[in-house]
Order: sequence, then C-alpha cells, then structure tokens
Amino acid sequence: MTDYKEIRHQLHEHPQTAGNEQFAHDMIVRHLQGLHPDKVYTHVGGWGVIAVWEAKGSHTDTLTHSRVPTIAFRADTDALPIGHRCGHDGHTTILLRLAELVDGNVSAYQHINILLLWQPAEETGEGARAVLESGILQQYNIQVFYALHNLPGYPLGTVVLCPKTFAAASTGVVYRLDGRETHASTPEMGINPGLAFAEIVNRFNGFNGRDGEFRQSTLICVRIGQPAFGTSAGHGEVMFTLRAFTNSEMEKLLSEANQVVDEVSARYGLKVSRSLVEPFRATENHEECVNALMRQCVSAGATNTNAITQSHTNAITQSHTNAITQSHINAIIKEEPFRWSEDFAEYLQHFPGAMFGIGAGEEHPELHHPDYDFPDDIMEPAARLFLRLAQDFNA
Repeated sequence: MTDYKEIRHQLHEHPQTAGNEQFAHDMIVRHLQGLHPDKVYTHVGGWGVIAVWEAKGSHTDTLTHSRVPTIAFRADTDALPIGHRCGHDGHTTILLRLAELVDGNVSAYQHINILLLWQPAEETGEGARAVLESGILQQYNIQVFYALHNLPGYPLGTVVLCPKTFAAASTGVVYRLDGRETHASTPEMGINPGLAFAEIVNRFNGFNGRDGEFRQSTLICVRIGQPAFGTSAGHGEVMFTLRAFTNSEMEKLLSEANQVVDEVSARYGLKVSRSLVEPFRATENHEECVNALMRQCVSAGATNTNAITQSHTNAITQSHTNAITQSHINAIIKEEPFRWSEDFAEYLQHFPGAMFGIGAGEEHPELHHPDYDFPDDIMEPAARLFLRLAQDFNA
C-alpha cells in the first residue's frame, strides 16, 4: 500500500499559499495517474483537481453522467503564510487515500458517480467560488457533498457532528469616511471624522450577542488622518470583522452595521464608502446528510449510540483513546457552531451536504499555531469514514 504518511510529509514540506498550490496540484495528478478514474480535471479554479469514477451499472447506459446520482467529497490544499498549520496537507492526503480505496473496488459502485475535489484557496475564501465558476461540478448530478476539518482540542479520531451550522459566516468590512482637512488651529473650519469613528466603534460593540442570536463585531483597525500636527484630520478608515451563525443573521447584521455607519456619518457631514474583505457564508449543513453521518457512527459501533437521535440533544461520550479503528467510531454532537469560517459553505448553497470535524487530540496545538502539525493517525479512519458514506449512498 502507498505510504500516505510520506505523501503527507512531502506536502507539509512544500506549503504553498492560496493561488500558488502547484506542488500539491502536481502531486495529486501524479497519484491519480497510478489509479483509474474515468475523468481527471486539472487546474480547476486555479490549482484544483477533480477526479470522477463513473457508474458502471447497465442502467446507466442510457443516462448521461449529468443524470447519474453523484456523491462528492472535498479537501482543501492551500497552506498559511506560516506553512501547513491548519492541516490541509492532511485533508489532501485523506482524499488521496479515499481515491485508492474507491479505485480498488470500483465494481462495487454500479449506480453512482464518485467525485473527489481537491480545492485550492480555502484560506482566502476564494477557492470554492472559483471551482463553482469552472462549471465542472454542475455537469454532475451531485446529491450529497461532504467535507471534514481536523479539530485540535477533541479526542483523537472522534467525529464531531453539527446538526445545523458547522462554521460561522464572517466578513471583514472596511468603512472609509471622508470629511475635510483644515489647519489644526481652526478645526471648526473642517470636518474631522474622529468623533464619528468613536461613536461607530461604541455602537458596533452593541451588536455582540443581541436578541439571543450569536453575532459578533470585532474591531480590527482604525486609521485617521496623518502624523502632521498642523493639520486636523479629514479622512479615515475603520475595519471590523463581523460574524454570525446563520446566513440570514449575517445579512441582518451587515444591514444594521451599514445603517449605523450611514446614520452617524450623515450626522457629522461625512461621505461614506464601504467594501467587504474575504466574505464567508455560514456552513449550514443539510439535515439528511448529518443523519447519514450519524448512521455511519452508529453502524461502526459508536459508544452510547442511543444518544445519536434526530433530536440532536445528547452528546456521544468523548473517548480518551489514542486512535479510532475501522470498527469503532466515537462521536460528539456539537450544538453550537464553530466561530471560524469555511468556504465549503459555498457548495452548500448549490448542493445538499455537510461538513464535520475529526479530533486531532485534546492536547494538540490549535489551528494556525506555529507548533501545529497534522496527526497522521487520523488519515486512514477518516478516509474509511468517507468510503462508508459512499457505500451507504450506493446502497
């Protein structure tokens, strides 16, 4: 069997940021050349790769691949400026292992297409949109779409299921306020945005946790005027990151934020311009896909299986074991979404699907930490959980 730990370590040693993932792209393509997918699409949305194993059943002879039911899986391939400190090298390798597992028993999938996507530029929120704009996914009848993310702070190999939203919506927002500069000795002759900025910052703080819904406003940066002591400032920018757990709540939060800035700016006689930076939708899971994940945890012998119900109220016991096996999956149901964001959300606007987590270890360094490294032990069970989802879909 291929040494997937070595593959993962090679990826780890060649981290490339969003838009520059050539090493991962070329390694994925080389690996697929040793397998037998029916289609391989390269340079998808930049440095993305898609591989498809098409249905072989006799009933598909009269169907185009666009009508055959398709299950899709996605991994992200980009690194951070500080290297692979988010685990995308591990996610990429999990999908390479899944490709081998599917390829080794392709005759078992008579009535479905299996589509694997290695996506670039997740960290910037641009990759999923670029893949969708390529039009390739729309050529297939994707009925379910899955992705995972490793999760430090959870027991190694434990599956973390979020019944509704997996990861929050977020966006950076930049407001530029333009007044009029004047001599510092006669500030009343100009329009200084300083007091407006102070009021906006204070008003935005009031967004946090309002009306029982999670919403968050984080001040990022304020820039006003220039270090010129003879001039009263006339221009400036204020930047926030806004977050919410649903797309509808995010739309409301952004609308209210814009209304506050418009109202305050008008009162002070300031002109306003605004822009969004790295907007992410909420990763809103589809219930039937989460239920399919639950079935796999139950059928693999998850501890305390009675707690996995459609009510989603009880958590599967957390195991302190060092690994999981093919015959046993521990799982946790997490009601509250993660506050960080994921561009897998873009696919869920078009296809039913779900994102879930897999524990990287309770004492493992957190994502984006300089000491973080992906735990190799979860690659095989994660790939086999993906395979079980494909088998369940094919049943």
